[in-house]
Amino acid sequence: MAKELPAVEVPYLIETLAFLTTVVIVVPLCKRLKVSPIIGFLAVGAIIGPHSFALVKDVITVQHVAELGVIFLLFTIGLELSFERLRAFANQIFAVGSLHFIVCAIPISAAAFFWGNSVESSIIIGLCLALSSTAVVMQLLNERGEIATTHGRSVFSVLLFQDLMVVPVLIIVTVFGTKSEGGVGSVVAIALVKAIIAIVAIIFVGRYVLRYLFRIAARTHAVEVFMAATLLAILFTATVTGVSGLSMALGAFLAGLLLAETEFRHQIETDIEPFKGLFLGLFFTGVGMNLDFGLAFERGYWVLLSVVGLITIKAFLGFIVLLAFKQSVPNAIRASLLLSEAGEFAFLVIGQASLTYNIVDIAVGQFMVVVAGLSMALTPLIAFGANKLAKRFEQDKHPSDESYTPDHAHEHDHVIIAGFGRVGVAVANILNSQSIPYVALDLDPKNVATHHKDIHEPVFHGDATNIELLKRTGMENAQTVVITLDDPAASLRAVKTVRQNWPNLPIVVRAKDDEHLDALIEAGATRVVPELYESSMQLAGHVLRECHYTREEADACIELVRRHNYEEVHAET
Repeated sequence: MAKELPAVEVPYLIETLAFLTTVVIVVPLCKRLKVSPIIGFLAVGAIIGPHSFALVKDVITVQHVAELGVIFLLFTIGLELSFERLRAFANQIFAVGSLHFIVCAIPISAAAFFWGNSVESSIIIGLCLALSSTAVVMQLLNERGEIATTHGRSVFSVLLFQDLMVVPVLIIVTVFGTKSEGGVGSVVAIALVKAIIAIVAIIFVGRYVLRYLFRIAARTHAVEVFMAATLLAILFTATVTGVSGLSMALGAFLAGLLLAETEFRHQIETDIEPFKGLFLGLFFTGVGMNLDFGLAFERGYWVLLSVVGLITIKAFLGFIVLLAFKQSVPNAIRASLLLSEAGEFAFLVIGQASLTYNIVDIAVGQFMVVVAGLSMALTPLIAFGANKLAKRFEQDKHPSDESYTPDHAHEHDHVIIAGFGRVGVAVANILNSQSIPYVALDLDPKNVATHHKDIHEPVFHGDATNIELLKRTGMENAQTVVITLDDPAASLRAVKTVRQNWPNLPIVVRAKDDEHLDALIEAGATRVVPELYESSMQLAGHVLRECHYTREEADACIELVRRHNYEEVHAET
């Protein structure tokens, strides 16, 4: 009689199946309801977590794995930037970021002390809750296509500075916990030296090693090798900063910055996108597992008061800080409200301060974790409200933070080009050849500086959805506006802004795909050109020539198809 084989247990199989089922159900449902998937993941985490149905047992392990989501997110953000672009707004990172952190930490610490916490406990609570959620906020900016906007850059600058504050906060927790008088200076010095060495090593060694690594991977022409090289680069740099006491996400961000300057940037970005989305979903599910609804209901009044108080304090003080740095009122509203929640770092530090060092009372620590988690869960709704509120002040916007301020309000019969990448430059060259004047806007400081200073073209740094800035380009008297922005969400916002304020102005815009095309037409675009359509027409023409059509026959056939398709596309406009 054959022996029965023992059942093979796969670790975390139930948790994995539960999470993948969540992704398949939650994301399409949220897209249909037109809400952020973050809300869905937080809700699912709260339901399956230990404080509800307890379907997931090992929550701590799940949360550790889920931290990869934040790491991948910061890596992709680094890929979209470069050291040059980062240097362009270094002032925001250290000036705005530091002031925002300090002015938020002080009153929160004071409030904690007022409610009976010790001085050390109050300082740690203030420092933790002054930090905002990089994962939630950056994902929201990504979803809405707002990272490159003025308020998006301000938010990112503050969040990046907060990531740099991980080391000082951890040092303070260690110092308060050990209470060693003679060793404080050495603890601080060692931690700072380790952090500096880690950052310098990643930048200077990684600049050469990473490019060489990817060249080797690319020569193999094997997708799995290239993917392995990408994951190795992310996890290795994250590990180096983690071991040094810094945020692991900061190491991944540095790796992204380094690879943004290589020829492999776009391939890496494409390969890593699914990993980022899945792990971020897992991260938000893990955050939801921290939401203790029993405690929330038991002390409901105080929890609600604390969440509202935290958001109000951070939003108000953040608004004042941003106004002090000459941000417009709408941008200050959006940025301050996006930064008003607590961050994922609070779970780590408060847990360490209460369980490891016994600085924060365990009951207080649990209460603060619930407050932090609920504030993060409310962020998508706060962001929606911030956008609605900011639009009421839109007429007060002013481009005071732009590198160059165009003053073409009295220009006549010119063309305005929104986006001065390769497509925008090609349009400008044709306009120049026909002696048609134009004014162009672009958000890439390096690109703007090159054309504005070296070539002396009318190209200016600015957001094409900024109404006051558009007025300065002479939108009132322009012949037409051409929108060639790479970001589909940004181009859609630009079309809506122009159409709402200049209803009779022709708008010509390029579309990424059919869904984007329909949205642009609905928003009021006059003419929409599918991004890949014209190149496919040219390719088809060459194919017909190879199929023994004469040039005239091929051109006539393509022109007939082109006319039919464009008439169909613009039938409603």
